Formats: sequence, C-alpha cells, structure tokens
Amino acid sequence: MSFVIGRGTDDRDRPTAALGQYRAPDGSSGADLGLDLDGPHAVLVVGKRGYGKSYTVGVIAEELARASGVAPTVIDPIGVFTPLDKAATGEPIPATVRDDPAVRPDALDPRSWCTMLGLSPESGAGSLIWRAAQEESSLAAMCTHVDAADAPGTASRAAENHLRLAESWDVFDPDGLDAGALGGGEVTVVDVSGLDAAPMNAVCRGVAEALYRGRVDGTIDRLPWLLVDEAHTFFDGVAHSALARILTRGRAPGVSLVAATQRPSAVPEVGISQSDILVSHRLTARDDLDALTAAQPTYLNASLDDRMPTAPGEVRIVDDSTETVHAAEIRSRDTPHGGDSPTASEVAVGDDRSSPKWLGGSLEGSER
Repeated sequence: MSFVIGRGTDDRDRPTAALGQYRAPDGSSGADLGLDLDGPHAVLVVGKRGYGKSYTVGVIAEELARASGVAPTVIDPIGVFTPLDKAATGEPIPATVRDDPAVRPDALDPRSWCTMLGLSPESGAGSLIWRAAQEESSLAAMCTHVDAADAPGTASRAAENHLRLAESWDVFDPDGLDAGALGGGEVTVVDVSGLDAAPMNAVCRGVAEALYRGRVDGTIDRLPWLLVDEAHTFFDGVAHSALARILTRGRAPGVSLVAATQRPSAVPEVGISQSDILVSHRLTARDDLDALTAAQPTYLNASLDDRMPTAPGEVRIVDDSTETVHAAEIRSRDTPHGGDSPTASEVAVGDDRSSPKWLGGSLEGSER
C-alpha cells in the first residue's frame, strides 16, 4: 500500500486494513490505500443517504475481523451488518450476530436511568429509581427496592410502572454482554434494529462501558474497536457519555470508536473535534457542511465543501495523524451489504403494470 491512513508508512508487520484505492481527478483508480488498525483511533464517517456510509463501515468491520490483536463490535441500529456472518469472498470473516442483545442494568448510572425513563431525579418516582439503580444490579431487585421503600403510593406506583416498562424491552440482564463476550477476535454485530431509541441507547451504553472498562481493568487483552452506525441517535441519548468517554479518554487504554452518521450537524462538537480521521462521502445539507467546516483543520488548502465527493463510494479522507488529505474510493465488500434499498420494479414481478406497454402511467400508443 502506498499510504496508510492514521500511520503514514506501510509497515506490513502491523495490522492494516485494505480500505480502497486513490482516486485520480479523472475518476480513475490509483494505488491502494490502507487504514491503520495497530493503534487506537477516533474515526468519523459521514455521508448522505445512499452514498456508501454504512458500506464503508462494513468494509472496516471486515478488515478488523481479519486483523490480529483487535476486538471489533458493531452497533447495528438498522440491521444492515448482520450479513457479516455470511460466506465471504476471499479470506473468511469471523463474525457473531447478537440479535437479542442484553446488557447489565448497572451499566447505566442512576441519572441515566432517570433520563432514559423520562423522569426528573427530583420527582418522587425519579428519586426512587435513582436510589434503586444506585443500590441494586438487577431489574427484579430494583423493583423490590422500590416496593419496599417508604414513599407515597403514587410515587411508588409510578416508579414501578416505569421499571416494568424497562423490563418489557428485554434488554437488561445481570448476565448481559460483558467484556468476556465482546473481547474476542471475531466481529460481534449487536443487532438493535428491532428496538426503540431508549432501549437501543441502553444497549449501546452497556456495550461501550463494557469495552472501555474491560481495557481499563485488564479483562480484555485485545484492543477494542466500537463501530456505531447512525451515531447521532446515540449521541442524543443515554449512550452519549460512554461514547464521549471513548472519544476523549479511549486512546490511553487503547479503545477506538468509528462513528457513522448522515447528519454530522446532529453530532455534538466533541464527536467531530476529537476524531483524528474523517471519512466524508457526499453531503449536501448546509447544516452538515457547516458542522464539518467549523472543525476543519488549518492545513487544508481548500474547504471540504469545495472538495465534496460526487458519486457513491467516493470519499474525501482527512487524516489528522499525518495532517494529510486524500481522495479515494472504498473497495468492494467481501460479504453481502445489507443496506441496499428495495425498488418497486423488484417486487412488481407478475404485476401487469410492470409490462413494457406501461410508460409513465399511460398505455403505449394511446391518445394523450
């Protein structure tokens, strides 16, 4: 590889992802381009719908699964990464899909429990939830704690009803995903596509906490990589603090974050400013372009707005580690991509209106 994003030099003895190829001004492909997997990184992948943002995350996930010394986990909010466990072109992709993920209740602090359930900590029900989350490690024990508390009946009933709601999500378990389950070399796809925003955030929070704490306390030997698609959904919920911790403090214990979003304007400033690698697909919304421009490094000779890619798969990469900018195209996936959108023509087989005689809603040859 002629260049490795995040490292510069191509040292083949160090884990490196085959990311794609350089793209010449005339659109032709050039030399291979890699991504450093040896050290921790904060990567932000952005792009409007249909231009390859999730596809790029899938390529990174494939490369991480094949690399040594890393422990990759994907938070999948729309169900597009589950095909990672299918047959692959070339070297196999070790992958495990968790389609019924659960996390430990104590992965959330008391304030996060109140926020997730929409309760003020100063309210009667909120204060009960706070104390229960502070002292117990299972939902059953939290319910018992609330029931036994010396509190007005209305507050107790409200708190218990909110805990029953959380129980109905079926994402909390004292034996939920932990460092041991997430610290292997295969890529773990945590499929949260069937969940609403609150339980989805709870799972992401629990996974992020487990990976970070697993490195801090030495439970995980490998370097964790957490890949989060539709990241704005999680930065806007109870997962925010855990993701922000990885961004600001993950380098020391060796925890990496890849955050992908089609709405960089909805990502908090820390999500952009702390990223040392930006992979930008096409963006057109003014707010999103302004969000990137506000964090644009001084060594760029021109605005990212002026260099915006135009076709799916094309990217502009800003590598703050080496203070370089690259025009590239992402390589083809080795496993099926689950992010393709269905079309009416695909499901219209056998429908008379799919016949060539139908043109624009009128019969061919008829009077207009």
